[in-house]
Amino acid sequence: MMDDKNVIQEESTEPKNVKQKNSGTKRDEVAKLKQKIEDLENQLLRAVADYRNLEKRMEDEKREFVKFANRDLLLRLIPAFDTLFLAEKYVVDEGIKITVKHLREALKEVGVEQIKAEGEMFDAAKMEAITTEEGDEGEVLEELRPGYALNGKLIRPAQVKVGKNKIDN
Repeated sequence: MMDDKNVIQEESTEPKNVKQKNSGTKRDEVAKLKQKIEDLENQLLRAVADYRNLEKRMEDEKREFVKFANRDLLLRLIPAFDTLFLAEKYVVDEGIKITVKHLREALKEVGVEQIKAEGEMFDAAKMEAITTEEGDEGEVLEELRPGYALNGKLIRPAQVKVGKNKIDN
């Protein structure tokens, strides 16, 4: 039986040393794995946040595209609107007046606004000065061609006649 005890003692001393070495290595491995898991979780959170931001940006761009998709069509139709609006001023035809009224309402519904120019101060961001005439400095005296904005963005500047002070000689 003594031999058994000695064997047991010998066996137990060896594994203790091995266990101590292994437990240190295992702790290191566990710590490394925990750190790797934390890094991967952070990467996943960043990737999910990036994806959500991309989705929001794409949705905003899509909304913006739809909002301004008709811009080219409107630019082609505006000269015809100009002619019709001008005819309304000089022709006494109830049909034209009704047509112009409906057309103006339809344009407003899709976000097209006529730029108010006459009587306003000249604004180079919305207006194009074609000529000047004696009058109050910088005031728009006459609108020669209307300007339009689509959902707040300029699609065609108003062409205007601007006042300038008389120069005395």
